[in-house]
Amino acid sequence: MKKIAVINQKGGVGKTTSVVNICAGLQRLGHKVMAVDMDPQSHLTFSLGFRGDVPSGGVYSLMKGESSLEQTTVEAEGIALIPSSADLAGLEVEMADRPGREHVLKEALGNINGHDFLFMDCPPTLGLLSLNALVAADEVYIPLQAEFLALQGLGRLLQSVRKVKERLNAPLEIGGVFATRFDRRRGLNNEVLSMLYDYFKEKLFRTVIRDNIALAEAPSYGKSIFDYRASSHGAEDYMKLCREILKRSGS
Repeated sequence: MKKIAVINQKGGVGKTTSVVNICAGLQRLGHKVMAVDMDPQSHLTFSLGFRGDVPSGGVYSLMKGESSLEQTTVEAEGIALIPSSADLAGLEVEMADRPGREHVLKEALGNINGHDFLFMDCPPTLGLLSLNALVAADEVYIPLQAEFLALQGLGRLLQSVRKVKERLNAPLEIGGVFATRFDRRRGLNNEVLSMLYDYFKEKLFRTVIRDNIALAEAPSYGKSIFDYRASSHGAEDYMKLCREILKRSGS
């Protein structure tokens, strides 16, 4: 099973939207997918249509060792989900003095099996929750909005990934970078995409996610883009990205 942390400390780049639709697309292509909502805002949980009480405290209780993986996992959109809740916001403080606090999620997930992919939706910060996801992951995916401001802080993010690799998780690699909210009619978007290619080379996915209103609307209905509007550019782009992910992973 490939374990992938999807991360960008800048908000509004389509991180959670990407996790939802990559998971849903891979599931439609016949793969078993699990998702972990590491963000106290619970956007992934809501976007997958889960509106009930978080079972056994969700990822918060899982990381505290109060609930098991089985107790905290629900099914949403055909995807195995470990949901989040507002309680997760206090976890960094609660674990401030805990030895090995960077490895808590990895240990909680254990030798999980039965799935082909596991995606962790990280919060828009580089704190302890994101650090736990990076330690538990095999690869990192970075969604980037195709504009210059979205590149601000990218160096810090890449430095954080390098430090985790050097000190805590040697196998960790950047598995891919992809552009979101892209409009070919905008010269700036094309210029930024060219810059990304020059820097990331083969790490940059050739698929770009076009700016599409349906992608913004789908979460309010608790649906993936494939269930909300299968004929949209958003559905077309995310399915293309899923096929590219599978090709890279040899699946």
